[in-house]
Amino acid sequence: MTQIAISNNTAFERNYPFITAILFWCGIVVVSSVYLTIPLAGIFNEAFEATASQVAWTSSAFSLFYAIGCLFTGPLSDRYGRKRVILFGFVALTMITGVLGLSNSLSTFIIFRSLQGIAAATFPPVAVTYIVEMFPPEKRVTTIGFVSSGFLMAGVVGQIFSSFFSNVYGWQSVFYIIGLIYLLTTIIVALFIPKVDNQNHSSNLLAPFKQFGSVLTIKPLLFCYLIATTLLLTFVGMYTALGNYLSIEFGLGNQDIFFVRTVGIIGMLFSLFTGKLVNKFGILTILRVGLTLAFVGLAVLGISSNLSMLTIMSVIFVTGIAITVPTLISLVGQLGDQARGAAVSLYTFVVFIGASLGPIVAEVLLNTGSYLLTFEILALLIGIGLFASFLIKPSIR
Repeated sequence: MTQIAISNNTAFERNYPFITAILFWCGIVVVSSVYLTIPLAGIFNEAFEATASQVAWTSSAFSLFYAIGCLFTGPLSDRYGRKRVILFGFVALTMITGVLGLSNSLSTFIIFRSLQGIAAATFPPVAVTYIVEMFPPEKRVTTIGFVSSGFLMAGVVGQIFSSFFSNVYGWQSVFYIIGLIYLLTTIIVALFIPKVDNQNHSSNLLAPFKQFGSVLTIKPLLFCYLIATTLLLTFVGMYTALGNYLSIEFGLGNQDIFFVRTVGIIGMLFSLFTGKLVNKFGILTILRVGLTLAFVGLAVLGISSNLSMLTIMSVIFVTGIAITVPTLISLVGQLGDQARGAAVSLYTFVVFIGASLGPIVAEVLLNTGSYLLTFEILALLIGIGLFASFLIKPSIR
């Protein structure tokens, strides 16, 4: 039988805010890797003499293998321990990320991005389980909220980081520097994250997959997974198209595009207040509000010819996504009931399958030559998610 014991011999092990801050930081730096290649698309076109569709796989390959990896890292952490799996992931990220900067062909780069995605998958699902085991009940929701906010902020932080260092030092520096950040984070985790003794060497790695079948029989969860598919698909798709749109239609340079991306952080901050909003207005209401904001922001962004309005609409879109993601995670966990772990793992898989499709869908739409069509079809996808939210029974709160 699995034993869970937490040592309290040192002060930092009882310092929950400090541990929360470390996990928040880890969430940002790990998930930032999903978005590093979005601002580099034009650079890769020239550096690797590749088409836009081929370059899109530098993002999609990471997200695809990240999604697949998330299905397995939870069971692995059951068997070998949460901290051990997280540490292994950071060591692997450090080495793989550094090698990415040495890539001299697109195919090599995509292979290592795939491996990087698998390594990154060791943190998010394992961290959520770690929080449940490590933190007292009254602190869990707040901590998960902060870590989820880190995941969301990574969507903008990763692009800002990549844009800045690639413009100043070249695209290779992006991966050398974040590799160094991973090394420092590995040391921080090793020293300051307490170990939870949860190892169960007799656990069956395939046992959680047996629950997926029962999860997929819960009809409201199917609507949640449909919504989840649209979230990062449209988020990554929008930012993939946005740089091209601002450069071609508005004639903006790298610094101005960098500024527009940076402003998106404003929208991310709203995720910190989602818990209070859900407690006051109900989980389905906030879910629908978030999806509505995302739909309106993206739809108006597509028809806007004014740069200021476009920037505002991008913030509204990001705000909608930032509100929706933690709300949807909570709803999935609530609906999953006894199979909560499998339900959340499947959610993570589905949402990053959407992320892997985002760059590909955006490039296909951009090849039509119409930015209006690109943004409006992305808005339509969010609209489908919004419609699905009204099919979830209103008894859920």
